[in-house]
Amino acid sequence: MNPVGQPLQLKVNYKRLGVFAVIGLVLFVLFQVLPSTASDTLEQQDTKVISKEQAQSAAVAFAQNTLHLQIDMSKEALVTYQSSSELFGYLSKEKLLDKYNKTYEKNYPYDVFRVRLTEQGDNGHTSVDIHMNSGKAIAFSVTPQYSKYSVAMAETNKKMRDSKLRIVEGNMTLQDKEQLAEPWLQQLGYDTGKLEVSTGGSDAGLLYTDPSKSIGSSNLQLKFAFEDGAIHSFQPSFSIPETHTAYVEKETSRAKWLTMLGYGLLTFVLGVLAIVYSALSRHHTSFKRGIFLSAFYFAVATFSSYNMLPAFEAEGLSGFALTVGMIVQTIFNLVMSALLYFSLVGGDGLWRKAGLNAWARVKEPGYGPYVLHSMFTGYLWAFILMGVQSVIYIVLDKTIHSWSTTDASQSPYNMLYPWLLPIMAWMAGISEEAVYRLFGIPMLKKLVRNTFVACLIPTLIWALGHTLYPIYPVITRPIELTVIGLLFSFIFLKHGYIAVMFSHVVFDSVLMSFSLFALGDIPDILAGIVTIIMPAIVAYIVYLFNRKKKKEPYIMTPHPEGLQ
Repeated sequence: MNPVGQPLQLKVNYKRLGVFAVIGLVLFVLFQVLPSTASDTLEQQDTKVISKEQAQSAAVAFAQNTLHLQIDMSKEALVTYQSSSELFGYLSKEKLLDKYNKTYEKNYPYDVFRVRLTEQGDNGHTSVDIHMNSGKAIAFSVTPQYSKYSVAMAETNKKMRDSKLRIVEGNMTLQDKEQLAEPWLQQLGYDTGKLEVSTGGSDAGLLYTDPSKSIGSSNLQLKFAFEDGAIHSFQPSFSIPETHTAYVEKETSRAKWLTMLGYGLLTFVLGVLAIVYSALSRHHTSFKRGIFLSAFYFAVATFSSYNMLPAFEAEGLSGFALTVGMIVQTIFNLVMSALLYFSLVGGDGLWRKAGLNAWARVKEPGYGPYVLHSMFTGYLWAFILMGVQSVIYIVLDKTIHSWSTTDASQSPYNMLYPWLLPIMAWMAGISEEAVYRLFGIPMLKKLVRNTFVACLIPTLIWALGHTLYPIYPVITRPIELTVIGLLFSFIFLKHGYIAVMFSHVVFDSVLMSFSLFALGDIPDILAGIVTIIMPAIVAYIVYLFNRKKKKEPYIMTPHPEGLQ
């Protein structure tokens, strides 16, 4: 990190750093990319995925030819990616994914395109689940405009929900349900005589179990739901053992508490302290600093929320509820932008007060080359971090037996513009390095008087903010990110904010680009490639605009004070 008032320069042993970067890349490719050795982290598809247009055509054909429904083709269909995260998680935890994929995935996929079509007349809708590779219809639901079934399913209490569903069914007997269900089963090739009916007439719905199809402690179940004396939905799926469900619920509850208290509350405290220290160090910084980056963060965060509209609509949000949700999210984005702004100002002020230039200014001598070298350094460190992450995954898999599952809400399939997913890497790199490194480290150092502890505490807060990711046990990501975060802290202390910001952006950009590569379309693949090289493009543009620009003389702040 440069002293205040000195020309900007980055002292890096690129030869040594380059060797470690190559090693990191090799480890990353070996353990997270190559199909034969990769972990489940990147969730790659082994076969070509059909397009959403193909999924829609298959759903329309099924609704018209099999369900004999009239579809309003003038209304736009909603096509989203849906995943049975519980089933995938169980299979992943028990190391049964490969066996399931070879035996059952073709007919009972855990990942589908769900196509919601509008019916003519009453404007009810029909949803059809389509296999993402074969285009085969797997499941369906028929929902009238004012569905009592949907209202009943919104009830959180199981006893109350079952009671409401029995009313929705219209007091159908078990025989009535079987008479409606059996033609479907026969059409699908099932021998009803070999199926076990595990739902009695006093319970809602109808559940068949096929004892001939099982994997681990899971059995194939064929689920029917009814509304007003007719079939509401049909869903074939493998059961989830109660022990697994209870484990996930317990871990998820723990993750929520860790996120709210360990991350949310303590990050709020950091935000308040950032305001305080921005005022206390105002003579060493400028309140104009951070405006652009904060505005950029707000714009990206707001657009990212808008980009997730298909996912929100798939969850049933529409009209007034969707508008309110977007307003609340926008307000949250505004608060986080304010936190970023004061962290930038307060962090810059604290470091300059100590006589160190953690965040270089545009008008300082050597700014253009400094940014370019920071970018090079950021790339090399990002490759090293990718290798470190790969090793951590292997170690955690062998020690605490960590495993992951799917999360449809974060999938690029459920975005309006999937190719813009990687802009979130910039949002994360800019904000997290400002809050937890640029501001967090000097502020904590004034309190604890120890550099390592000052790095560790904000790193732990940051790490706890990732516990809601679908990786179990939930302590997995905090362990991983504590190591990664301490390395980010080292990069920051050695090379400054711009270098660590680039390393964070590149690190996230590479991982996100693989989500685009998995989509398989040429535009998305090209977008993934551009994503990886975009930090270099940005740095070079900054360099071009500043390499020959005449610098204004910089006046060193007199009598710098240490971080006491």
